[in-house]
Amino acid sequence: MARVLIVDDEPGVRDGLVRAVTGRGHEALPVPSLAEARAAIDRAAIDRAIDCVLLDMRLKDGDGLDLLRELRAGPHREVPVIMATAFGDSERTIQAMKAGAFEYVTKPFDLPALLGAVDRAVKKRQLARTTPPEAPEGAGGAAAPAGEAPRTALVGVSPPMLAVWKVIGRAAASDAHVLVVGETGTGKELVARAIHDHSVRAKQPFVAVNLAALAPTLLESELMGHERGAFTGAAARKAGRIELAGAGTLFLDEIGDLDAALQTKLLRVLQDGRYERVGGTETLTTRARIVAATNKPVRPGDAGATLREDLYYRLAVVEVELPPLRARRGDIPLLLAHALARTKARAVTEEALAVLGAYAWPGNVRELFHVVERAAVMCSAEIIDVGDLPPALAQAPAVKGGAFAAFEHLPMRDAVAALEKHMIERALASARGNRAEAARLLGIARPQLYAKMDEHGLAEKKKRDDGGDA
Repeated sequence: MARVLIVDDEPGVRDGLVRAVTGRGHEALPVPSLAEARAAIDRAAIDRAIDCVLLDMRLKDGDGLDLLRELRAGPHREVPVIMATAFGDSERTIQAMKAGAFEYVTKPFDLPALLGAVDRAVKKRQLARTTPPEAPEGAGGAAAPAGEAPRTALVGVSPPMLAVWKVIGRAAASDAHVLVVGETGTGKELVARAIHDHSVRAKQPFVAVNLAALAPTLLESELMGHERGAFTGAAARKAGRIELAGAGTLFLDEIGDLDAALQTKLLRVLQDGRYERVGGTETLTTRARIVAATNKPVRPGDAGATLREDLYYRLAVVEVELPPLRARRGDIPLLLAHALARTKARAVTEEALAVLGAYAWPGNVRELFHVVERAAVMCSAEIIDVGDLPPALAQAPAVKGGAFAAFEHLPMRDAVAALEKHMIERALASARGNRAEAARLLGIARPQLYAKMDEHGLAEKKKRDDGGDA
């Protein structure tokens, strides 16, 4: 029988987890706080070891991430920790996986999936007892330092994006090369930057090269550099992008467009870190990590694959597959809020939201941001309506569910929160910042409106609108 420590400050959730875990044949140790969790872990070291920890991310007495980091740095580093949260947050997911979480799950729980994770964690713990313990994470310099990580520009709480955050977190804690695949406009460079920013290389250069934007005759010089006189116009020695990246990250966008000759030279860089400048004889070395991206088929066996098989396997030590926007429609309300923050517009009508939720988005997130920027220019009264959208969108048939279609793929709690925030922003925009009028439009009291604004992170808007009440 395995022992599972359950750390959650909501009694109903905690009791439900106890029933689920004991029903699986395990022993449950429920506690409501980080302080009691630490005490239980210390007692277990004397009594009988804990096999798995179910740890809520946000507790009344602190941050679950702090306990995770303590466990990973101390004598209990082999105990698998499953992090849980009611708030989908890309940054927190990345930090948790980078810090060594075994799994990351969101509330409300999918119990079969959660219990499956517990079973895998217990097996991992049993296996760890039969093998020598590893050094604490970070001892070898591979893990990023603890502390406040930079905010990522990536947005999304849908299951496909949660999977992406997990891979980014794991990749950031390693030094492996990474291949990011996805359609145009899905945010591949943002993924590369997130991996760099959360890694130990964060203070080193991030150098990006769009391979499709350079002629093949110039690309080798751009990547490798050249010596003076190497070709007509080479008046001086020039450092290439590989050299400029130093010990940082080299991002190679559109790797599928790299020609065969340069693929061979890049393979050598990946294999032993060596290369020569164009026209030179000196062999240089690099410590840069390479993150590559493509929207073309590159996997061995794919029809029209453009990469050498050996180069693919060298690049895709970790592979991140970004979903198209049509596969993560539940993120559209969050992406809209992110896009609106850059414009004069403050809200979108339910009718416009239904149209946006029904559209196929061939250009993905990039197209969504372009559409919002255009609509913000066209709209009046700071509210985007159907008539402000491009004709191609406005004429698209609405999907089943109408105005709520964009929310239907979110977990219930996230859907309710996203819809509440959207309605509050729309009411404030309709009332031109007058909170009393906004509360009347929403059918709630002003104190309730203030509380909801604080809950949804709209405090700054409240301060900005303080002079608007009657």
